[in-house]
Amino acid sequence: MDLRLPEMRGPRRWLAAAAAVVVLAGAGTWTAVASDEAPAVHREDRTLDTGGARIDTSYFTAGSSGTGAAKRPAVLLAHGFGGSKDDMRTQAEGLARDGYAVLTWSARGFGRSTGKIGLNDPKGEVADVSRLIDWLAKRPEVQLDKAGDPRVGVAGPSYGGAVSLLAAGYDQRVDAIAPQITYWNLADALFPDGVFKKLWASLFINSGGGCGKFEKQLCEMYERVAETGTPDAEARALLAERSPSAVGDRIKVPTLIMQGQTDSLFPLGQADAIAKAIRANSAPVDVDWIAGGHDGGDMEVDRVYARVDAWFDRYLKDDKNADTGPAFRITRTGGVDSTDGAAQLRGASGDRYPGLENGLRSVPLTGREQTFDNPAGAGPPAVSSLPGLGGAGGLAQLSSLGVGVSLDFPGQFARFESAPLTRDLRITGSPTVTVHIASTSEDAVLFGKVYDVGADGSQQVLPSQLVAPVRVEGSGAKGGKDVTLTLPAIDHEVQKGHRLRLVLASTDLAYASPVQPATYTASIKGDLKVPTAPGVATAAAPLPAWVWWLPIAGAVAALALLLTGRRRTATPPPDPDLADVPLHITDLSKRYAKSADRYAVRDVSFRVEKGQVLGLLGPNGAGKTTTLRMLMGLIRPDGGEIRVFGHAIRPGAPVLSRVGAFVEGAGFLPHLSGRENLELYWQATGRPAEDAHMDEALEIAGLGDALQRAVRTYSQGMRQRLAIAQAMLGLPDLLILDEPTNGLDPPQIREMREVMIRYAAAGRTVIVSSHLLAEVEQSCTHLVVMDRGRLVQAGRVAEIVGSGETLLVGTAQPLDDPLVEKIAALPGVGSAVRAEGGLLVRLDGAGTPQLLAELLRLEVPVESVGPHRRLEDAFLTLIGGTP
Repeated sequence: MDLRLPEMRGPRRWLAAAAAVVVLAGAGTWTAVASDEAPAVHREDRTLDTGGARIDTSYFTAGSSGTGAAKRPAVLLAHGFGGSKDDMRTQAEGLARDGYAVLTWSARGFGRSTGKIGLNDPKGEVADVSRLIDWLAKRPEVQLDKAGDPRVGVAGPSYGGAVSLLAAGYDQRVDAIAPQITYWNLADALFPDGVFKKLWASLFINSGGGCGKFEKQLCEMYERVAETGTPDAEARALLAERSPSAVGDRIKVPTLIMQGQTDSLFPLGQADAIAKAIRANSAPVDVDWIAGGHDGGDMEVDRVYARVDAWFDRYLKDDKNADTGPAFRITRTGGVDSTDGAAQLRGASGDRYPGLENGLRSVPLTGREQTFDNPAGAGPPAVSSLPGLGGAGGLAQLSSLGVGVSLDFPGQFARFESAPLTRDLRITGSPTVTVHIASTSEDAVLFGKVYDVGADGSQQVLPSQLVAPVRVEGSGAKGGKDVTLTLPAIDHEVQKGHRLRLVLASTDLAYASPVQPATYTASIKGDLKVPTAPGVATAAAPLPAWVWWLPIAGAVAALALLLTGRRRTATPPPDPDLADVPLHITDLSKRYAKSADRYAVRDVSFRVEKGQVLGLLGPNGAGKTTTLRMLMGLIRPDGGEIRVFGHAIRPGAPVLSRVGAFVEGAGFLPHLSGRENLELYWQATGRPAEDAHMDEALEIAGLGDALQRAVRTYSQGMRQRLAIAQAMLGLPDLLILDEPTNGLDPPQIREMREVMIRYAAAGRTVIVSSHLLAEVEQSCTHLVVMDRGRLVQAGRVAEIVGSGETLLVGTAQPLDDPLVEKIAALPGVGSAVRAEGGLLVRLDGAGTPQLLAELLRLEVPVESVGPHRRLEDAFLTLIGGTP
């Protein structure tokens, strides 16, 4: 099985590879990679004999090298488990162009390298790193701190992230490291609290090429633990001695830790342990929680590369002006980008790393003492994560978008629940809770998880699809024992009115549970302690620069008009047949500047009626913004006509007073309150104060008491709503909103949707341009789809997207007819038909968790599962994408 994340297939793979280093000897090949905007990158390929293995390497430099060349720091890049040196080529070339000498290699047992996989054996892969550093020290173009000691950093994801930590612990010549989505203690990662993470362990073995590709003692250890389902002390010791934690007190170099949030293999707790240990050694440490991880999601590759580059600029080049970013950063998810289906991301940061227990808030839980079963054979198991699923369709990615796909079987869990929250709650870190556990057996394994339960109770989401296993053994299990559960670290916002639900399950698909039947009893012993990390905040959007220069520019433009005596063009008379039609566009065209035959918009015609909420859709470059700018009279069309309530649109046309617009966000004076900003804006229009309908616009926008506060205290969502309130002043009959939800989180997006619906409910018309197709589908009545400047389709939403509750199930290989027929015949399934890459399943009564359980029972090779976003499918089909 291929364990690489889809975002890193091709040039980048995910489980970062062990550091294989060699005494560099032997013939090499040389190539050059050039671009139009950067110096050529030279690459030398060598096969190197380390004594224990032959290692395949590549060495990248830009500009001149060899004797007399400018001195430069060096970087070692380690690849992902199951990958090779080629996975690191893109990052290596970028660092080479930025003035580094970069060495990549295929670790032992991977790519063209020989040798047995040692899982970062200090005598194997880690010792190889030191040999590589020896070789770099002999390169004439590499900067030296002293003889035999090159200025060098090490970076890599996962397995390679671990070897960067190990290299810093074993070789004092390492000057800076940047490990990503990696582990501190591999024993804790694969045997958390003594519970065997069986699916991930088996994926390690399979992706390495089978047990025979590993060192003998590793293979024997795996087979022993896989057979018993219980890790022994010898197994833990074997993995612990190959982990960075074994040399934690020796790692004293600047460390940038970038850990994945959607990661059931190496969760955020591993990064927390790294940060605490290295900071205790008085070394600089920054922590960054990226959106993706081993369970899928956006790996933010470009941002990760840029931050690693800046980190090395600061600590290898000693560039004190390098922007290394905040001490702590989190990527947060909100909405889906219609152009590629990716989650839209935004950052939050703090000036220090808060740890996982910062700003604790108590949430009382209720529930009686409960008894539940561990079934014989530990099956059917509950479903949380599906290790190796990966990609945008991974369960963890779906949970970040508010889609619940976990499954707990009746009679196999206990649950305890909070009251509805009275305000939004942002969880940032690891919740903890104490429970009392008793068992009829002497070996009990339970899985703790906290769900976000919707206000009506019909939807529950398991943040990042993570669970915390706990093992209770011996007399403590039979006699009963208080156990404090440290639940997985997450960053998740629970909305006001939602509940938190603690579930203790007896089984989980990803882990080994006791196969003997037993009965467990659980009761709650205290409140759920929830970390909130109050020092972490999302920065409000900055005011655009044009806020400050617009008055001056306006004065200059007015003076220019007076001096040139520009003559107005004749305006066509109103069309009485269109007097009640908010918008009528006929054959609208606009050429690109200085082009006679290239069009931004060409021959576009459509009509919008009163009371409609029209979604204007199209990929980047489709012509949406150009169309809106012509509609608002900001630019002139080269052909065709726009009429608003029968009047032709020209710059300064009186009918534009019936149009309100929100484009690119409004600029507000930060020291004034929200209301004062709106009053100042309305006074500038010169229209009577009573015509503003201020209170009505503000009621629709729903800003409440915040109107009396200074705008500098507003969140991004509040600024957006204030900007739309400004557009609604005077209650224009036609309201135009260009990307009104940019930068908003899911609750704020929902509020914006309600604002649009309320505004149109009184017979007014709203045109909204947006990339959030799910929001368009929920808030718009009609659609206009554009692509490459032309109208593709226009009509009612229902007509374009159709109806039906449909899931898209991605599969590892095509399914044969009998299996498809079995799926179609499942209870609660309306139909099942093949689609590119998998199966479209229309639900007719069944829920997603029930379907997933049945697919697993039928041994369907599921790779992804998620809602079939009907509008997105229709949109991609219309513009020539892949549904």
